[in-house]
Amino acid sequence: MFEVREKPEMVEKAMLVGFCFDKSEEEETQLLLAELDELVGTLGIEIVGIELVRVRDRHRGLICGTGKADELAQLAKDRGCDCLVFDNEVSPMQQRNWEELTDMTVLDREEVILDIFAKRARTKEARLQVSLARMQYALPRMARMWGHLDREGGGGGSGGGGASRGMGEQQIEIDRRLARKRISKLKAELEAVRMQRSTQRKERQNNNIATAAIVGYTNAGKSTLLNKLAGSDIMEADMLFATLDPTTRRLELEDGQDLLLSDTVGFVRNLPHRLVESFKATLEEAILADFLIHVLDASSDEIIDHYNTTRKVLGELGADDKRVLIVLNKVDKVENQTVLLGLRAEFPGALETSAVAGEGLEALTLRFTDFLADRVKKLVYRVPQSRGDISGLLHREGKVLETEYDGNDVILSVIVPKNIEGQLEGFLEEA
Repeated sequence: MFEVREKPEMVEKAMLVGFCFDKSEEEETQLLLAELDELVGTLGIEIVGIELVRVRDRHRGLICGTGKADELAQLAKDRGCDCLVFDNEVSPMQQRNWEELTDMTVLDREEVILDIFAKRARTKEARLQVSLARMQYALPRMARMWGHLDREGGGGGSGGGGASRGMGEQQIEIDRRLARKRISKLKAELEAVRMQRSTQRKERQNNNIATAAIVGYTNAGKSTLLNKLAGSDIMEADMLFATLDPTTRRLELEDGQDLLLSDTVGFVRNLPHRLVESFKATLEEAILADFLIHVLDASSDEIIDHYNTTRKVLGELGADDKRVLIVLNKVDKVENQTVLLGLRAEFPGALETSAVAGEGLEALTLRFTDFLADRVKKLVYRVPQSRGDISGLLHREGKVLETEYDGNDVILSVIVPKNIEGQLEGFLEEA
């Protein structure tokens, strides 16, 4: 069976390279390289050098010219590297050319992110999504992955790998066929996951429970916030992509409504499109939520870029038209009050929190209530005890806050969903 090899387990020291094709993009390239540094470090690989390379024209074979490529290869060897990591997208041919030139393992940003995801996936769903994305990435690169791929099978045969080959079929063709078969199987399994999630969502809709999705840049504090709000124990850590698995928790609001809060995978700049596609089953929580809670790390110097990146990915998912509540998290780490004033001007109406310290969470839950105020009404009903059908409807579809008895009548103070309000007009208690 075709498998994707675990290259990060095979390397120890890496040099990072970012190609810049326009002088105006240098600052952005530097920021991306700094983020790549953190990504590669997450895999436990030592970074021994970071190179920003200015290139006038993009070359098909090596991205840059052969002279600059030779210079980078020698620099990596002098530093004792066994791995080159490019921040730019590297085609299968370019990856193969660089590996031949340097005799080193070559990764790009996408493969680094995929390998981090593979290490972090815990649930069956997350593992399926990671496997699909890695398989789709690896398929066009298979020609460089094994030394035996140029052998031809002699057809028929008995036993061994030759038994599965057609006449003259190369091993690479067999592996590609197996890979495509595996991709089809993974897609089918993920579709089954989506169907299951769809059923769960219909049940929530039938119960008229509001939903909100927590979105934001990786390591902004989304899981910590959900833990504090819902009293749960989702994994939280100061690391990139600590959360891959979709997690939903129930929160009771001040007005008696229930709200289902869902955590989602964090975003990064230049998040590969195939990852967005593969993680749609997880990110559908954002697409279908009643509103989004966009968590930003207020202590980050790149908060605006992080905000724009998340909005861009939400746009790709078709979720950019949702109502959004901005949360400036980690405000306790902002020492410069001028910076905080600037953030308040940039994000008017945003809530300020410190999920770790538990600050600002009460105001946040009150804002949730405000966001959902149009879904329900708090009303008082006088229901004859003989009308158990009405009392049952109120208990089943609404949230009964208080019950009193007056003769043969039951007086119920209830949070009532708007979709059943019309059925109960005859039982409203006059003010």
